[in-house]
Amino acid sequence: MDFTLPADITAKLAELDEFIEREIAPLEREHPQFFDHRREHARTDWANDGRPQPAWRELLAEMERRADQAGHLRLGLPRSVPGGGGASNLMIAAIREHLAARGLGLHNDLQDENSVVGNFPIVPVIAEYGSAEQQAYVEGIITGRRHLSFALTEPGHGSDATWLETTAVRDGDHWVINGMKRWNSQVARAHANLVFARTSGQPGDAQGITAFVVPTDTAGHRILYNHWTFNMPSDHAEVALENVRVPHSAILHRAGEGLMVAQRFVHENRIRQAAASAGAARFCIAEAARYASERKAFGEPLSRKQAIQFPLVELHADCEMVRNYIFRTAWEMDRRDPLEISDMVSICNFRANRLVCEAADRAMQVHGGVGYSRHKPFEHIYRHHRRYRITEGSEEVQIRRVAQHLFGFAGKRANTTVA
Repeated sequence: MDFTLPADITAKLAELDEFIEREIAPLEREHPQFFDHRREHARTDWANDGRPQPAWRELLAEMERRADQAGHLRLGLPRSVPGGGGASNLMIAAIREHLAARGLGLHNDLQDENSVVGNFPIVPVIAEYGSAEQQAYVEGIITGRRHLSFALTEPGHGSDATWLETTAVRDGDHWVINGMKRWNSQVARAHANLVFARTSGQPGDAQGITAFVVPTDTAGHRILYNHWTFNMPSDHAEVALENVRVPHSAILHRAGEGLMVAQRFVHENRIRQAAASAGAARFCIAEAARYASERKAFGEPLSRKQAIQFPLVELHADCEMVRNYIFRTAWEMDRRDPLEISDMVSICNFRANRLVCEAADRAMQVHGGVGYSRHKPFEHIYRHHRRYRITEGSEEVQIRRVAQHLFGFAGKRANTTVA
């Protein structure tokens, strides 16, 4: 067994590093207010319900334009998409881990997961299942000129998506949608909203949920307010759907099979989130170790104190194991039906997301008061990555998925992991 990353991946990482230093780092230095201790204030349009400042959005867009021109932005998209690089799951996981391990920066901003290698989990779904009219959104999603937001979570339902209360009722060649959506990310700048609604079956049934592409200017589709979060700016709206009328052609894929669409979106995001969390954890651990070697207390470097050494060694060991397990899982995803190894993906997700929070917290502690300040990146990393323990299925849901496989309750590998 060869545990080294393939040569094409290590070459790509070096190529990205060179591109970032040449094109992105100078652009970042031109706008210091977005990257120093002022970052949250400078990035946030407080008068517009805490949404991103237009100037901040434009800077992110310029970064993505440069990355697209260089051939990096669409690397993770299937080759069926114009410009898609068709990169493997392993390559994208390695890239996301590597970029996060570089630390905070314009090359890989946390807020909307903007990166020189884009993360567009809805694009493969639209490209594979969308009608010709719906596929016209693909280029707009990539470039930001015609965005499509994602509306699954509700005020009363998050990870329990099969119990959602939004409904759609057939009326001739149209459907009428009623309900509420929460954490409807980026809908304020979207041209359409991918709304999931129950069209048949009973609460809790996997079948009977349908995905509708709803233009945001449709009568009855209303943004009520923006949720302010632990990490600002925020772009996560509460949306009301009151007698929203859309044609039958608005259905993405097939009626009653929308949950599969949502699962594919979430599943692809879970391994990528895990990789980013592992990379950010590696950054925090390395920064804490470096500072401990430089900072003297009681006449010697902090790194000589076992109280400093031991927690960082524990985190370093966990990081190495989690990081390599993520790469192994991504490698498996390139060779097998991802649903067969959903327990492996869940292990990656909940362990990596916990790890980065622990690593950021420990880095703050090692750095003392300055670590707690916004002059260091750890509080920002903690506040961002803490949400991953909730989104894309909470860590409790990830653990439940692993238990289903471990105890043989579900999955194609049922009863194979216990005696």
